[in-house]
Amino acid sequence: MKISVYNQEGKETGQTLLPKEIFDIKINSDLVHQVVVSQMANRRQVSAHTKTRAEVRGGGRKPWRQKGTGRARHGSIRSPIWRGGGITFGPRNERIFKKKIPKKMKRKALFMVLSEKAKRNLLFVLDDLKLPAVSKQEKPKTKLMAEILKQLPCKGQSCLIALPGMDKVIILAARNIPKVQTIQAKDLNVLDLLSFKYLLIPKEAIKIIKETFLKQ
Repeated sequence: MKISVYNQEGKETGQTLLPKEIFDIKINSDLVHQVVVSQMANRRQVSAHTKTRAEVRGGGRKPWRQKGTGRARHGSIRSPIWRGGGITFGPRNERIFKKKIPKKMKRKALFMVLSEKAKRNLLFVLDDLKLPAVSKQEKPKTKLMAEILKQLPCKGQSCLIALPGMDKVIILAARNIPKVQTIQAKDLNVLDLLSFKYLLIPKEAIKIIKETFLKQ
C-alpha cells in the first residue's frame, strides 16, 4: 500500500510503502469497541469513597438508655440512619473496573484502526520531524512546532503525533498546542488513535511500529 510522504513545509516529496500486515486490515467495529471499552475501564481512576459506620469517627457510647425514655432504641450515633453517620451502599475506592483483553485482540484492533486512518486519508507521513536546535537556556519553541503543523493538511484539526522515540524537544514544543498530542510509536493504542482525527508519523516511526507489533 503506497502513501504520500511530506516534508515539514507541507510539500509532497515522494511515496512510501506501508506494510499490508498492519495498514490493510478489514475493520471489525465490534472488536474495536470491545478494546476501547476495556482501555477506558483500565484508565478509570476511582476517587469517590464513603465511610461505613465502622469507619466514621465517634459513636463509642450508647446515645441513651435502652428503655424508659419513650424514644426508639439506638446503639450509636454513627448508625446510617443518623445525620453524620455511616453511608450504606455508597461508592468505595476498592471497586475494580479493569477488563482483561488478550494481546492478539488488542493488536488486531490497533491494526484495524491504523488501516482505516490510511484508507480515509487521515494518516500523514513525514520524511522527518525535527525542530531547530535550541540552547540549554532556551525552552523548546511551541511557535516553531505550530508553524510546522500549519503547513500540513491536518492544520486546525485534532492530531496525534507518533514519534519513533523519546524526543523531549518535540514533546515539550507540542504539549501546549490545542488538540495536539504526542506519543511514542511503540505505545500506539486504539483509544488514543480514535481520540484524534489525524495521525502524523515520521517515516522512521513506521519501522518502529512494524518491529514492535508484528513480533508480538
